[in-house]
Order: sequence, then structure tokens, then C-alpha cells
Amino acid sequence: MTDITPTLADYPYKVTIATRWQDNDAYGHINNVVYYGFFDTAVNRFLIEEGGLDIHHGQTVAYVVSSQCQYVAPAAYPEDIFVALRVVKIGRSSVTYGLSVYAGENERRVAHGQFVHVFVDRKTDKAIPIPVDVKAALESICEAM
Repeated sequence: MTDITPTLADYPYKVTIATRWQDNDAYGHINNVVYYGFFDTAVNRFLIEEGGLDIHHGQTVAYVVSSQCQYVAPAAYPEDIFVALRVVKIGRSSVTYGLSVYAGENERRVAHGQFVHVFVDRKTDKAIPIPVDVKAALESICEAM
């Protein structure tokens, strides 16, 4: 059988996040809800740094409308976390991201999931087309269809 599990190197964009003591739960591993924060951090860092999205004052905002996560193995403080990101699908006003989370010095895969943003006008709260600069950045990390 061929192992088709992606490695950190298989993703075009990566973010390193230091875990915190408070990320651990009573069982001694990073709590499940913290992984959604990892996803949110990686995606928004990409949009800000690569797409030029102005999250504080821009006309366009991106709302999370769907997210999911599958947990593969535990991770714990003080391990570093590596969040890997790619785009699975780009629509008119939405984008679906594929993410994997890797942990520790050996970069073992501990979770993976999807995250969907819809771009909206800040004032009207209505869906709008993805801004041109953001769309170009998203296309640069889009997996082959």
C-alpha cells in the first residue's frame, strides 16, 4: 500500500506557531478547540501578508462559514506547531482551504481539516467577489485541479 499522507513539504504555505501552557487540556495534550485557532491564524496571516487584506480598516472582510478538523495524533506544550495551508477551491466570493497541522521536531502530522471563508462588504455585510489581489494570492497556493 502506498502512503499518501501529505508531509509539511507538500504544502505551499506554512506558519510556525509556538504552543502555550494553556493550550494543554486536563489530559495533557493540546485541546481540540485550539486547532481551530491554529487554522484561523495561518489563513489570516496568509491573507494579510500575501493578499494584502486589511483586517482592521479594509472594505472587505472574510467570514468563516464552515470549518472541520480531524485529529490524527496528540501534540502538547511545549512543542512547536507547523500549520500547512493550500487552497482547495476558489469560488466567486468564497474559498475553501485545506490545512494540516504538524508538531514537534519530527514534524509528525497531528491534524488536518478544511476551512471556508466568504468575503463580504464590511458595511453591507453582503457577499462580494474575492478582491483581485487576494484572489491572485489564493491562486498561487491552489492545489492542482
